[in-house]
Amino acid sequence: MMPRTAQVERITSETQVKISVNLDGTGKAELQSGMPFMDHMLDQIARHGLIDLSVQCQGDTHIDDHHSAEDVGITFGQAIAQAIGDKKGITRYGHAYVPLDEALSRVVLDFSGRPGLEYDIPFTRASVGGFDVDLFYEFFQGFVNHAWVTLHVDNLKGKNSHHQIETVFKAFGRALRMAATIDPRSADTTPSTKGVL
Repeated sequence: MMPRTAQVERITSETQVKISVNLDGTGKAELQSGMPFMDHMLDQIARHGLIDLSVQCQGDTHIDDHHSAEDVGITFGQAIAQAIGDKKGITRYGHAYVPLDEALSRVVLDFSGRPGLEYDIPFTRASVGGFDVDLFYEFFQGFVNHAWVTLHVDNLKGKNSHHQIETVFKAFGRALRMAATIDPRSADTTPSTKGVL
C-alpha cells in the first residue's frame, strides 16, 4: 500500500499554517498552533486516531484566535483529503462514543465527498483554558469544507466544558481512524454504488 501521507501549507495575510499527516501512523504529535488548548485537542486526534500529526501555525492571535482556529481546520482538512487519496478500499464510515466522567459525546463521519457539518455542543462555559469555545465550530467547519466529509458532532451529556470538548475530540479521532481504515475485503473497491466519492 502506498503511504497515506500529506503535507499542506496555507499562507494568508492572517496566518501561516503548515500541517503534515500520516493516516497510518502511531499517534505522534508535534503541535505548535499558537493556541495551547487547541494543541491539547489536536493531540487527542493524533493519539486516538493513530494519526501522526504535525501542526505549525503563526497567526494574528494578538487580535483573537479565530483566524488561526479556522485556518488550522482548513489546512488539516486539505491534508486529510490528500492523504486519503481516491478512497478505494477505505471503510468510509466511522463513529465513536467517548465518555469522560460526566460528559459523553458522539461523532459520526462519512468520507462522502460532500461537505456537511451538524454540530451540537451545549457548552456550559464560554471559554476553556483561555480559548473561546465558539471557535471549535470554526475549526470543524473549516475541516469538513476541505476534507469533503459529512460530520455529525453531538455532546450528549456534560457539565464541565473541558470534558465536553475533550470527549468530542477523542471521539472525532476514533471516528476518523475507523473511516480511514482499509477494509481488506474491499481493498480495490470504492465504497459507493456510484463508483466515486
